[in-house]
Amino acid sequence: MIVRQRTNWLKMLFIWRGSVLKKIVVQLAVILVFSLFIYFFKGKIFDYKVHLNPTIFTLIGLALAIFMGFCNSASYDRFWEGRKLWGLLVIETRSLTRQILSLVNDSSPGAREEKEKIIKMISAFCWSLNYQLRDKSGMEHLTRLLSPEQVEQLKDKKFIPGIILGFIADWLNEQQRKGNIDTIVMTSMDHQLNQFSNISGGCERIYNTPLPFAYSVLLHRTVYLYCFWLPFGLVDSLDWMMPLIVLLISYTFIALDAIIQEIGEPFGEEENDLALNSMCRTIEYSIFEQGGIPQGELKKPDSYFID
Repeated sequence: MIVRQRTNWLKMLFIWRGSVLKKIVVQLAVILVFSLFIYFFKGKIFDYKVHLNPTIFTLIGLALAIFMGFCNSASYDRFWEGRKLWGLLVIETRSLTRQILSLVNDSSPGAREEKEKIIKMISAFCWSLNYQLRDKSGMEHLTRLLSPEQVEQLKDKKFIPGIILGFIADWLNEQQRKGNIDTIVMTSMDHQLNQFSNISGGCERIYNTPLPFAYSVLLHRTVYLYCFWLPFGLVDSLDWMMPLIVLLISYTFIALDAIIQEIGEPFGEEENDLALNSMCRTIEYSIFEQGGIPQGELKKPDSYFID
């Protein structure tokens, strides 16, 4: 995800990074050339004059705008639900860490190391969920946070976050057997683990259930058909301004179509997707700080960064 500070209105007109313009510049160039061709031949194709009333495009454009608004709302709902789930994960990881540090009564010599171990497992769960949603292994973080025995158990596993959640549950059960956690505290911590499962399942639901393909196809076809027929309806009324007006209208519709497709898959690695790496670093930094575990400086966005 690209994070950029808001700048003045003039610079906003020429921003490239974070804009979908670079995805659609070829399509816009084709439409501009096509519009110039239609202007040069005065709306004729092989000596046949194509008569299209501009009113038709007003009606179609209104219907298209309403449909695009629906698809945009559906895509943004997916984006925002994903952000809420990861925001909840930030809260739950800190809450579980606090409970482990304050409610697990262990005065043995290795108690601090054991608590550091479970805090690292919590961070490993977040990183593994991140890479599960991005179809990556993420083993560089897992080998840093988990024991060699645990990493060995993760080999050839398909759903690593669930396995790591099992590691956390095993640690809590061991502490309960030792008498370091009473039943009430264990029930509360088990609720936290259930929340982890709910968050993971919610992210999977978004990942595995995209917008219906029929919506995407209909929207895509309608937008491009509208943009390529538009020059015939405006050539007589706008004259030489027609290619520029068609380009502006096409940019609006085609760019919105591209944005709908991009934010509809919020867990990807494009510039407008969720900053999962940044959220994982934030979670790790905050829970390590709670546990007093040494770590590097948290990366902060400067003018912009892509995560």
